[in-house]
Amino acid sequence: MSEHQTAPVVVIGAGPVGLAAAAHLAERGLGFVVLESGPGVAAAIGEWRHVKLFSPWRYDLDSAARRLLEANGWSAPDLGTLPTGGDLIDAYLEPLTKLPQLNDKIRYDAEVVAITRVGFDRIRTAGREDAPFLVRLADGTELLASSVVDASGTWRKPNVLGGSGIPARGEASAAEHIAHALPDVLGAHRDRYAGRRTAVVGAGHSAATTLLDLGRLAEEVPGTEIVWVVRGTDQARTYGGGDADELPARGALGSRLKKLVQSGQVELVSSFRVESVGTSDGRIELTSGDRTVTADTVVNSTGFRPDHDVVAELRLDLDPVLGSTRALAPLIDPNQHSCGTVPPHGVDELAHPEPGYYAIGAKSYGRAPTFLLATGYEQARSVVAALAGDWEAARDVQLDLPETGVCSSNLAFGGSADEAGGCCGPAPQAVELTAPTGRGLATGISGGLLTVIEDKQSGCCN
Repeated sequence: MSEHQTAPVVVIGAGPVGLAAAAHLAERGLGFVVLESGPGVAAAIGEWRHVKLFSPWRYDLDSAARRLLEANGWSAPDLGTLPTGGDLIDAYLEPLTKLPQLNDKIRYDAEVVAITRVGFDRIRTAGREDAPFLVRLADGTELLASSVVDASGTWRKPNVLGGSGIPARGEASAAEHIAHALPDVLGAHRDRYAGRRTAVVGAGHSAATTLLDLGRLAEEVPGTEIVWVVRGTDQARTYGGGDADELPARGALGSRLKKLVQSGQVELVSSFRVESVGTSDGRIELTSGDRTVTADTVVNSTGFRPDHDVVAELRLDLDPVLGSTRALAPLIDPNQHSCGTVPPHGVDELAHPEPGYYAIGAKSYGRAPTFLLATGYEQARSVVAALAGDWEAARDVQLDLPETGVCSSNLAFGGSADEAGGCCGPAPQAVELTAPTGRGLATGISGGLLTVIEDKQSGCCN
């Protein structure tokens, strides 16, 4: 047999979708290795383990992973409750990695820096499909792979503050004043925000979650000030439809945020496209035209983008707008779809001109914010079925979701699963809102996120 035929499938990322792919590979009896850049399972989720998901457990478990776990005596959590990111790791993903089918197949601190074909750059064609993939790690180690399933996500590549898609002038120099999305405002990072002024940039649900946590902090610590910086003029998509929203968790999150803004407890600065970033007297200054926002810390909640640099020598057919596959783009375009209207899709929509390379999970969606964890699980199942040669199963793509998606409900605020709606219902009505001047003590409660954090500024389900 050739090197290509005997080499394992390499899965990049030991998060929920990468481990789902591993579970399906194990069930199919295919050789594989999982490469995780962090020191432990789901290292990216570990950075927001304090955040509660929007979707209850029933939508957070992959079918193959659950079968393997239950065969080894594991009992599922209450399927109607909402886990935090930490719960997802501790109660599900960590036990999954300890199973005999996976425990010796995962390598940690294994950052992938390049993927190519042995002896082939992007130009050379003849014999290309017979050459194994070459996967190079940051420490110089190289592995051969028969196929590559890239579930590395987008968390490590946040969007910039600059309002034109490139870093604002001076943004890099002010990095020590800029925090990653979803800081643990009420816990580990409390001292950075308590009694200080924070600017949150972004209009998605991770921005809303941070703003509400800051509101709680302001209730506890006088002098805590909050400013919300957005590019748009109408925040209806962030506020949602309130009680009429078919995603009650989103409606509840947005309703609480709207109250904070209307009361002046959160200062809203709209139509603000960050052009330059500077520092003065130990504080950070954001500038748009003749306006300046000054704060002690800026939380960058502007979303994420995929990193395709590591596969620059592979032949990819990427949509020029979203950075997903060209076939997938019209199905997930946020200009046309909310997460509830994205149809099930699998290996055919995820295929590239480079046979054997698939990006699944959040990375597969590029910059589209409509990705759902359950969708990633079905992607993993379909792709692995194709790698096993079972094309009938690979193309039998199905997704059992609530009518409008898998974002959960008012469970985030103490409700029950039976009271839940779906995800991304009808477009909310526009809200005319003028933020009053002045700031006061804010009152809010911690919100939740959807299954995967993909917080684009114009997104629906984050």
